[in-house]
Amino acid sequence: MQDAITSILNNYDLTGKYLDNTAINKINDYFNSALSRIKAIEIINSEASKIIKEASARLYEEQPELLRPSGNSYTTRRYAACLRDIEYYLRYASYALIAGNTNILNERVLDGLRDTYNSLSVPIAPTLRSIKLLEEVTQDEIQLKNYTDKNIISEPFEHIIKSLSEKDI
Repeated sequence: MQDAITSILNNYDLTGKYLDNTAINKINDYFNSALSRIKAIEIINSEASKIIKEASARLYEEQPELLRPSGNSYTTRRYAACLRDIEYYLRYASYALIAGNTNILNERVLDGLRDTYNSLSVPIAPTLRSIKLLEEVTQDEIQLKNYTDKNIISEPFEHIIKSLSEKDI
């Protein structure tokens, strides 16, 4: 897993270039946003169960057919698997947030997801919606804690959504 700094340095090393103003500005942005990212992670860590519970409740309220016979969350085992996946998305989004880099999402989550979801016949639309709800609930929780920079957490969630949306699952 690479953080933002390692990613920048690796890109410049591969091309054999010295760091230019663009690279230095990116590194500076990483450090300037560090405290905001740490505060957001503290909130996510302390409220993870609440965030997951609320996001899943909103999903099933919007799409109750998922819980009905032949729905993808019907049966206790499938419901538990959906909650587990929602937890994974939140956890990995928090890793990407603290790293300041979404590459971990590609490495650890998105690269193998297509095959897994295809083999299990998992519909993508409810998955995308659950990730969007995670983002919204997390932002709500950050705002509830009077932490103003709630938009900082959007990037990892939006990256997951965009990546999964582009794939024919």
